Amino acid sequence: MQTPREILADLWILAGGDPAALNSVALTGEEPQLPSSFRVAAAAQTSIAAAGLAAAQLWKLRSGKNQKIAVDMRHAVVECRSERYLGVEGTPPPPAWDAIAGVYKTRDHRFVRLHTNFTHHRDAVCRVLGCKAEHNEVQAALMQWDAESFETAAYASGGVVAMMRSHDEWSALPQAKALAALPVMTIEKIGDAAPKPWPGGDRPLAGLRVLDLSRVIAGPVAGRTLAAHGADVLLISGADLPAIPWLTIDTGRGKLSAFVDLKHDEGRDKLKELLAQADIFSQGYRPRALAGLGFSPEEAGRINPGIVYVSLSAYGHVGPWAERRGFDSLVQTATGFNHAEGQAAGIDGPKELPAQILDHVTGYLMAFGAMMAKARQSREGGSWHVRVSLAQTGRWIWNLGRVPDGLKTGDLKGEAIKPFAVEAQSGFGRLRTIRHAAELSKTPAFWARPAMPLGSHPPEWPARH
Repeated sequence: MQTPREILADLWILAGGDPAALNSVALTGEEPQLPSSFRVAAAAQTSIAAAGLAAAQLWKLRSGKNQKIAVDMRHAVVECRSERYLGVEGTPPPPAWDAIAGVYKTRDHRFVRLHTNFTHHRDAVCRVLGCKAEHNEVQAALMQWDAESFETAAYASGGVVAMMRSHDEWSALPQAKALAALPVMTIEKIGDAAPKPWPGGDRPLAGLRVLDLSRVIAGPVAGRTLAAHGADVLLISGADLPAIPWLTIDTGRGKLSAFVDLKHDEGRDKLKELLAQADIFSQGYRPRALAGLGFSPEEAGRINPGIVYVSLSAYGHVGPWAERRGFDSLVQTATGFNHAEGQAAGIDGPKELPAQILDHVTGYLMAFGAMMAKARQSREGGSWHVRVSLAQTGRWIWNLGRVPDGLKTGDLKGEAIKPFAVEAQSGFGRLRTIRHAAELSKTPAFWARPAMPLGSHPPEWPARH
């Protein structure tokens, strides 16, 4: 089984990093840190370390100066559950899930998981089932369905659900086979452009402009990470788009937040104007959704030659499920994690991983890929496309191996969290949050802007200094 240092080295070399840079990284802590049979702590630590090392490399490109990077495993795991530890004016998070979200049995003695935190997804499930949004009614209705038939029908109706599969069942699907040939992340040159000069600034990403078109956890964590290293991150949302307020607060640290309505020409023109002045465009819409509005990677490269375009999907950009909506909990269910954890725990049914680890790790990989592509742009020129998916991150975590007796590990709470928590004012009141786990010796990570309600700022870039 690989050590965390070996895992980090593989990620670094995959992205084109100089192996000598790995000597500047210190990884501390031991597995396991959370109750899981999977290596969630190693995944957290190495993905955060990869992004931290990339930031240090950008600083070296800009300043000629080296620095040291340190990531503690426990701190990394705590940051990968940052939304659980958020406090607003001393109040802990509300329940994370909608009343009918969760796991249900079906007629064929299988299990399905429903994700209904967004109203339109809940309505789609209830439409297919012909029942009210009440737990008992949903369970009774699902006893009239076989799991896979319901999964197919719910997706066709706009719902987001997953049948629980074993890893072997998942691996036999055409979708899993389509992903098996791909690395955990791809960085591809998609157009010609001159290298962009670095703006002024005293942080690794100072003066770099990041358009963040993402929601929930993975994409927003990527933007939050880039902001932690000094980027000007502008989160673009829509006044009518559903959001999960607690996640908006936690992942909004360091960002500007503006509304742009992409359903209308005026909004699309505004986004093109912002894109033309951006360095990184990070988006978590389904494959081809933004392309239909004129913002495909290739079109972005025409609008702004030299752009770094980052795409997040649930199940990957190839294969029959490429267009399928998904969230961390559903990808865990569909790809074998919940089945395997249930078996390891000796229960008949699914057991979740102890963090939204696919989301968080994917977010750090997005930030890592964006920075590595930006480094290449500064040296070679070109426009670049970085691709990640929750399912590919899951496959990567699966292949890291298992932790014997990992489920016997105690959970982290209370006193264990205190060393990593900080307090700060925000547009929501006083926040207790988790500071960033990558510690850089010369350019410490921090968020220069407070979390603010969605749409608090105009859709404009701040001036470069």
